[in-house]
Amino acid sequence: MKVIGLVGASGSGKTTLLEALLPLLRRQGVSVSTVKHSHHAPDIDQPGKDSWRHREAGAVETLLLSSARWALMHELHGAAEPALPELLAHMTPVDLVLVEGFKTHPFPKIEVHRPARGRPPLWPGLRDVVAVASDAPLPGCDRTVLALNDPAEVARFALAAACPAPRG
Repeated sequence: MKVIGLVGASGSGKTTLLEALLPLLRRQGVSVSTVKHSHHAPDIDQPGKDSWRHREAGAVETLLLSSARWALMHELHGAAEPALPELLAHMTPVDLVLVEGFKTHPFPKIEVHRPARGRPPLWPGLRDVVAVASDAPLPGCDRTVLALNDPAEVARFALAAACPAPRG
C-alpha cells in the first residue's frame, strides 16, 4: 500500500478535496481507503444499542456487522493513540490510503491552504509537506503548489508522491 496525507487548518477544505479525489482515483482503477484523525471522541455507535452496551460493559473490541457494512470499534481504555503504522496494519491492502490529519507523523503530505482564511501555513514547519494545494498564489512557497480547484491535478500529484505505507 502507498500512503499520502492531507493536512491543513480546520475548515481549509481537506475533506472537500478528499471527496473530490476519491471518485477521480477510482475511475482510474485505483483502490483507495481513507484514515481520518479526529481530535474529538466520535462515536459511530448508538447509545442503548447492543453493540454500544458491549463497549460500555468493557469490551476491548466490538465488531458490528450488517448486510451493508461492518465496523470494528476498538476502545483505548486510557491507552495512547496508536501510531499510523499500527492502524494501517489493520486495514485491507489497497493501492492508496489517503490520510486526513496525522500532521506530525512522518509520511508525505499535501497541505490544503487558503490564505484568505488568515491562518498561517503549516509547510514552513513540516518538512514532509511535499506540496500545497491552494486557492491563491503563495509567494515564497518552496514546495510544489497545486491548484486547489483542480482535483485532477492534485490526484496526479498524490499518486506520484505517495510512498509505501510506514511500518511500525
